[in-house]
Amino acid sequence: MTAVSVPDTVRKVADALVQAERTGIPCPAVRDQLAEGDIAVAYAVQRVNIERRLAEGGRVVGRKIGLTSPAVQRQLGVAQPDYGALLSDMAVPDGGVVPIGRLLQPKIEAEVALVLGADLPHAQTTVADVLRAVDFALPALEIVDSRIAGWDISIVDTVADNASSGLFVLGGAPVPLTSVDLRSVRMTLIRDGEKVSEGAGSDCLGGPLNAAVWLACTLAAMGDPLRAGDVVLTGALGPMAVASPGDTFEARISGLGPVRVGFAPQPLEEGDRK
Repeated sequence: MTAVSVPDTVRKVADALVQAERTGIPCPAVRDQLAEGDIAVAYAVQRVNIERRLAEGGRVVGRKIGLTSPAVQRQLGVAQPDYGALLSDMAVPDGGVVPIGRLLQPKIEAEVALVLGADLPHAQTTVADVLRAVDFALPALEIVDSRIAGWDISIVDTVADNASSGLFVLGGAPVPLTSVDLRSVRMTLIRDGEKVSEGAGSDCLGGPLNAAVWLACTLAAMGDPLRAGDVVLTGALGPMAVASPGDTFEARISGLGPVRVGFAPQPLEEGDRK
């Protein structure tokens, strides 16, 4: 999509989301500026801002799948997942620390990540195709964020906002799919030593491979297929948790291992320093 072909409304909504990210001040919901329920236009907004980041030197390294929980789908009045782009500057190393001010309203969820060793170019991708294409799986944390004030989102808001993407963390020990049944994995998310979420692979569209099939078919039909080397975050295995300054999180996914991230503590006010 070129600048000439972008409708004014799409550009205006894209600008508002960029402004919110740059200033750290969330913007009002954008759904009222777009046709009600027009997901295609929301994806057009998403593409505008991804192309901006690419023009600034960014690199797409994969995709994330959202709305894999039936309960969340019912809440937003949809019957399908959504997707967003993962860029290289969104990656946080395992055990890394997210600096203050990097995100606006972060929440965190544990997922299975798939790393592709082959393209998935077909709009009728099957589970067998995905199994052949996946090089390995990793435990992952997705740190979701919203540029929309108070997380007051509809499906249109979250799609326009790159599926409420923030950052992501990948574990460091690759596991071949021959060694793990992703549908039966169990997940526990721990914040500062306390369990805050749990779930199973089957809680993600019946299994992470099902989510990957949906994404591969959707992107191939749009002419933008998944490619070798792409990271695919397949969707939350359990409820998300709010992330606050000073928090540390560890997700443990059976068969895949742990993955960790921390959030920098809030700086002391001048009057609190000793």
